[in-house]
Amino acid sequence: MPRLIGVDIPNDKPTVVSLQYIYGIGPKFAAEICKKADIDPATRAKDLTEGQLSKIAGILDSEYMVEGQLRRQVAQNIARLRDIGCYRGLRHRRGLPVRGQRTKTNARTRKGPRKTVAGKKSVKEMR
Repeated sequence: MPRLIGVDIPNDKPTVVSLQYIYGIGPKFAAEICKKADIDPATRAKDLTEGQLSKIAGILDSEYMVEGQLRRQVAQNIARLRDIGCYRGLRHRRGLPVRGQRTKTNARTRKGPRKTVAGKKSVKEMR
């Protein structure tokens, strides 16, 4: 498995797909990187030479913010929103959806599993 900036990229996939395993690189940037490095996007990652890998690594270091640096910046942005106490920061702090989604239903990903409230009686028990 070739290793780029601390990430093992898959051998048997085309280079343009393998590059997307790096945090911060999507389809558009992967194609752009292949073009800048003069590499055929359909070439399998295992067929890349050391020179080509070092060229890709150089492009990633100089032109793109990826992996740890990008994760750190995202975390700092969220921390800044929390510190200034804006609405988005409060939503992050409470673990609720940030971008205006409804929460009466369909927010289970952010809210986690349902928490059952004790003490509620069903209609059958009241009779």
